[in-house]
Amino acid sequence: MTATGADRDAAGSTTRGYWWWERRRSVALDVGLGLLSALECALEGVEFAGDTGLPVPMGVLFGLFAGSVLVVRRRWPLAVVLVAIATTPAEMGFLMGLVGLYTLAASDVPRRITAVLMGMSFAGTFIVTYVRLRQSVAQQDDFGPGDWYVPLISLFMSLGLTAPPVLFGLYIGARRRLMESLRERADSLEQELSLLADRAEERAEWARVEERHRIAREMHDVVAHRVSLMVVHAAALQAVAPKDPAKAVRNAALVGDMGRQALTELREMLGVLRTGDPVTARPASVPLASVGRAAAAAAAAATEDGPRLDEVETLVGESRAAGMTVELSVDGEARAYPPEVEQTAYRVVQEALTNVHKHAAGAKTWVRLAHRGAEVAMQVENGPSDAATADAGLPSGGNGLVGMRERVQGLGGVFVSGPTDAGGFRVSAVLPVQGAAA
Repeated sequence: MTATGADRDAAGSTTRGYWWWERRRSVALDVGLGLLSALECALEGVEFAGDTGLPVPMGVLFGLFAGSVLVVRRRWPLAVVLVAIATTPAEMGFLMGLVGLYTLAASDVPRRITAVLMGMSFAGTFIVTYVRLRQSVAQQDDFGPGDWYVPLISLFMSLGLTAPPVLFGLYIGARRRLMESLRERADSLEQELSLLADRAEERAEWARVEERHRIAREMHDVVAHRVSLMVVHAAALQAVAPKDPAKAVRNAALVGDMGRQALTELREMLGVLRTGDPVTARPASVPLASVGRAAAAAAAAATEDGPRLDEVETLVGESRAAGMTVELSVDGEARAYPPEVEQTAYRVVQEALTNVHKHAAGAKTWVRLAHRGAEVAMQVENGPSDAATADAGLPSGGNGLVGMRERVQGLGGVFVSGPTDAGGFRVSAVLPVQGAAA
């Protein structure tokens, strides 16, 4: 698991732990409020039983049952408010009424239902308060205030018992919904960032794989051709040394030149790799996207310093010097192409000639180049070879044709290879110029 995945799992565990703790705290709060409400209603049930002539235990049990409804206030806030309204004439459940209205206003219950129940609670409280105050005033013969006192005090008490919890509940509900919305947005952003991080990791891995493939192709193209020619010259040197010492000296010089050229090309490639450093481990401070850019920069640098199409004639001359009969024909007017097109065309011809050295030594070979308006085409074809001299004893891993195909298709070109009817082998490729230049 990556560090990013571990961080996300740790954050998820922290969030789950937080919500578990919040739920436990909410349950404990509801149970505590339910116990307080039940105790309050039980005490008020004693007075209710005395006023109505009921047995005191019955009044206490009624109060305990009614007050304990507050425990389910979060799940059924409507039921709690309705019970509080129903017990208003008995003058019990003040805590239940306050907490019930607050919970109802803070919940997702439609506002019209909240307004209706608030009106019912206000009306019930006003009526009960008005009746009790009227009875109390009637028992006092020398009561000073006039008739306005009872309705005004009843109005204030009713508003004080209904408006504050509803307004506070509306505020808390709006704040909770805002926090949930912000939390959802944060979760969405976290998921998007996680997805972007995963995609960046995939792009970096893709860039590393592509760079490894490019290095494998370059190493194969640089080493295989030169070493193949060296093996051919060494075989010729071994054959002619006893008979023609002068020719043996020339072949030995050619082998030395080939080795030096191979070493020079390897040093150039290694220098590019050390400069670009595209395949080394990514430091923690380097962004993931920079891996792909480094790989692309190294590939571009290697392409700029790579071989050109006008060096094909020299390439053919090296094969002729090794004893191969090669004919080169060029159709159309040669011109400069984008570096990646020229390097790919050169490598295709080089690898095809190398395969002839490996598998068809002594066979006559034709190399054809065609410069067209929007594309450049190349074809390397060899005729049948003598079975006794066809195999030069060179190892082959089967990577040459695969590498050529990858190079050509990477530029949007067409690559075809296969045996001919005459018993030889043909390699053909067409590279678009406009698409590669773009």
